[in-house]
Amino acid sequence: MGSYTRPGRLEDALTALRERPRTVLAGGTDHYPARVAHTPDEAILDVTALPELAGIRRDPDGALVIGATATWGQIIAAALPPACDGLKAAAREVGGVQIQNRGTVGGNLCNASPAADGVPALLSLDAEIELASLDGVRRLPLDRFVLGNRRTDRRPDELLTAIRIPAAALDGRSRFLKLGARRYLVISIVMVAGTMTVAQDGTIAAVRLAVGACSAAALRLRDLEAALLGRPAGDAAATVHATHLAGLQPIDDVRADAGYRREAAGVLVRRCLSELAAA
Repeated sequence: MGSYTRPGRLEDALTALRERPRTVLAGGTDHYPARVAHTPDEAILDVTALPELAGIRRDPDGALVIGATATWGQIIAAALPPACDGLKAAAREVGGVQIQNRGTVGGNLCNASPAADGVPALLSLDAEIELASLDGVRRLPLDRFVLGNRRTDRRPDELLTAIRIPAAALDGRSRFLKLGARRYLVISIVMVAGTMTVAQDGTIAAVRLAVGACSAAALRLRDLEAALLGRPAGDAAATVHATHLAGLQPIDDVRADAGYRREAAGVLVRRCLSELAAA
């Protein structure tokens, strides 16, 4: 084992990251299982004592701010608007209760697994990532942060401090659907998350859809979103065409083959839209 540092101030954590490469540790639910057979000589930066990374709050501009070390259990327990129901449903799929009470939202994103349950739900909420370094703070959309399988845009001297959901994305309703080999404690075959706002005349005023576990990184279905705007909500599911899923790049693995994943993604997208329209 290498060095272990657990600072109590954000500035000290950022200084440590500037000094040398370090492995950032939060809940540890992915960190420790990956080191059962082999323990690398690595410098650990434990961020669990940083108050700036904790909690869930609303900013004065109405944005929902989820601290990077907020746990999935805290997401489940928080009083959030109906637009976050899909995020809560995704949180309940992150392992078992023990994992939900230890695993952090920021860690789930930085781990950047294609099958990470939280990513599609946050994409459907138009989430932004906040990254801090000694040079300052930068923000970028979640789909520009997670670049692929275990790859993110975080620089070695940066720390993910928060996930921000803009106030405009907190209107309407949301859903999260997951297909796995069994009901609980399973890695996803396909995931679909969606949010929808319906105008008084019954047409779709806003919609965001994301598919996970069918590409190296979860993917927003922006062409489908554009096609749905202004249509009657009840017609949403019938609008889905195979071309709207063309950007997906599913793989064959032990859980499912690519063809099954693509077909299942279409079914879940239609089901998600039907549920959103009927909510």
